[in-house]
Amino acid sequence: MNEQVMTQTHSQQHIQEERAGKKWLQHAELIAALVSGVLILAAWFFTETKGLSVTLYILAFLIGGFAKAKEGIEDTIETKALNVELLMIFAAVGSALIGYWAEGAVLIFIFSLSGALETYTMNKSSRDLTSLMKLEPEEATLLADGREKRVPAAELKIGDMIVIKPGERVAADGIIESGVTSLDESALTGEAMPAEKTAGDSVFTGTVNGNGSLTVRVTKTNEQSLFRKIIRLVESAQNSVSPAQAFIERFESVYVKGVLLAVALLLFVPHFALGWSWSETFYRAMVFMVVASPCALVASIMPAALSLISNGARNGLLVKGSVFLEQLGSVRMIAFDKTGTVTKGQPAVAAFQAAENVSEDEIMQAVYAIEKQSSHPLAKAIAEFAESRGAAPAGHLSIDETSGFGVQAEIEGVKWMVGKAGFAGEDAADAFLQTSGKELKDKGFTLVFVKKDDRIAGCFALKDQIRPEAKAVMAELESLGIQTAMLTGDQSETAAAIAKEAGMTTVVADCLPDQKAKEVKKLKETYGTIAMVGDGINDAPALKTADVGIAMGGGTDVALETADLVLMKNDLHKLVKMCRLSRKMNRIIKQNIVFSLSVICLLICANFLQVMELPFGVIGHEGSTILVILNGLRLLK
Repeated sequence: MNEQVMTQTHSQQHIQEERAGKKWLQHAELIAALVSGVLILAAWFFTETKGLSVTLYILAFLIGGFAKAKEGIEDTIETKALNVELLMIFAAVGSALIGYWAEGAVLIFIFSLSGALETYTMNKSSRDLTSLMKLEPEEATLLADGREKRVPAAELKIGDMIVIKPGERVAADGIIESGVTSLDESALTGEAMPAEKTAGDSVFTGTVNGNGSLTVRVTKTNEQSLFRKIIRLVESAQNSVSPAQAFIERFESVYVKGVLLAVALLLFVPHFALGWSWSETFYRAMVFMVVASPCALVASIMPAALSLISNGARNGLLVKGSVFLEQLGSVRMIAFDKTGTVTKGQPAVAAFQAAENVSEDEIMQAVYAIEKQSSHPLAKAIAEFAESRGAAPAGHLSIDETSGFGVQAEIEGVKWMVGKAGFAGEDAADAFLQTSGKELKDKGFTLVFVKKDDRIAGCFALKDQIRPEAKAVMAELESLGIQTAMLTGDQSETAAAIAKEAGMTTVVADCLPDQKAKEVKKLKETYGTIAMVGDGINDAPALKTADVGIAMGGGTDVALETADLVLMKNDLHKLVKMCRLSRKMNRIIKQNIVFSLSVICLLICANFLQVMELPFGVIGHEGSTILVILNGLRLLK
C-alpha cells in the first residue's frame, strides 16, 4: 500500500515538474531579453573599465540574441529565404566591428524584447481543443438482440441502434426510432431552450438528453459526426494565414535582401568608383547596416499594440494578439450570435393573455403551483412571472409530466394543463389565438398555453430578452460605418423579432455550426474584414473563420479559447470602444511606419554623402525608435 502511495506521489511530482519546465520554456525568451537589458545597463555603468564593459556587452549579445538568431537561422534553412531576424543580428555585429558595442547591444535588446513579447502573447492565445473533446462521449449503450451493451462510441457503425438514457450525452448522430424527450442542444446551437424531440427527429453527438429515454439509429460514424466537423473546422481555420500576414512576410524578405545586397556593394563599389579609402568604405558600409536596420520600423507596431492591449485589459477586454487589434480597426461587418450575445440567454415572459371570463389571479396561482416544481427553463420563467403577479406558494402537488409537451395537475378538483399547443390541443390553441390572443401571433414568441378543464384559459408568450445595451451598441457601430448581422440556430420568426428589436438588418436563422462558418465566409466575400461575436461551442468554427473572433466572457471554455478577443464583463459597449481605439492604433502605426522609413532614408542619404558620422547616425536611429515608441504609448490613456 505504501509503495502504491509513493508511486502516485512520485508520478504527481513528475507531472508538476514537467508542467513547470514547459512554463519556464514559454517565458525563457522574455527572461533572456530582460537579462540582456540589465547587462547593457551594467556595461554602460562600467564604461571606464573597457575589458569588463565589452565582456558585459558580449554577454548581452549572446543572451539576448540567441533566440532570435536561432529562429532566423532555422527559418532561413526551412524557407531558403533571409529574414529580419538575421538582418538585425548582422547590424548588431556590424556595429560591434566598428567599435560601437552599445549600439549593437541595444539593437539586440529592442528586437529580442519585441519578439519575446510577441511569443509570450502567442503562447497565451494557443488554441486547445481539450475542453471541446471532453464533451464527446467515450462510450455508448448498444442495443443488439434485445440486450444492452456498453461499447466504445468510436466503434459504432451506421445502422446500429443505441439507447440514450435520461441525463446522458448522445453518443452518435442519428434518428430517433422511439421515445420523446427534451434535448439540450446548446453545445451545437447555442440555444438555451431545450429542443423537443420525438420519433423521426435528428439528434447530434454531444447533446444532452433530458428526462426521456430514447432509442436512436446511428446515421453517421464517429468521424463523420457534426461534432467532429466542428473540431476539423476550428483546426483548419487555425492553420490558415491571413493576407496581411502573408504580405508582411513577403515585405520582410524583400527588405532584408535589399539591405544585404546594398551592404555587399558598399564594401567594394565606393572604393573603386568614388576613390574612398578601404577604411572609409568599410566604415560607411557598417554605418549603412546600422542605420538601415529596421529597429524603428519594428517598434512601429508592438508598443502601440501592447498599449492598446493594456488599455483593453483595464476595460475588461482580453486581447490574445496584436494582429487582431489591427484587423479589428479595419472591420466593416460584425456578425453576432443571438443567445448569450445579443440576448441574455434566459427566456422570460414577454406577454400574457387570459381568456374572457377567466380570472388572471386564478391562472397565476395555479400555474405557479405547477411550474415551481419544474427545472425546465420555460417553467422557471413562467413561475417567476406568476410570482411577480402576486402568486403565493402552495403545498406540494402531484404533477404528471409528458416529456417534450407539458405538465398537468389537479388543484381543488380542477384539472390544469400547462404546455405547448399540441399538449393543450391544436384546434383549441388556434381558436384562442384567433380570438383572445391576436397580439401574440407571428411575433417570434414561444407560446405556452394554460388549459383549465376543457378550455384554454390563457397563454404565456416567452422570448429571450435582449441585452439592455444591445440596441445602443448596434446604433453606435452603424455610426462607425460597421454593418451588423445575426447568425443564430434559433427559428427564423424568433430571430427576426430579436434582430428588429436590436436594430440589426441582416439575419440568418436555423444555423448549425458548420453553416455559421459558411455564412461568415459569405460575409467576408461581401464586406472584406469581418468580426464574429459568440459565446458557445457552436460558435467556435465561425469565431475561427472570421478575421477577428470575439467571445463573451460568460461563454463556454471552448469559445474563450478559440476567440481572439474576449469581453470579460459581457459588456458590448466595450466592443465599440475597442473598435474606435483599434482604428486609432492603425492610424498611429501608419504614422510610425512613414516616420521610421523617412528617417531611415534620410540617414542613408546622409551616409552616402559622407556628411554624417556614426554617432549622429546612432542618435538619429535610436531617437526615431524612441519617438515611435512614445507615439505608440499614447494609447495607454
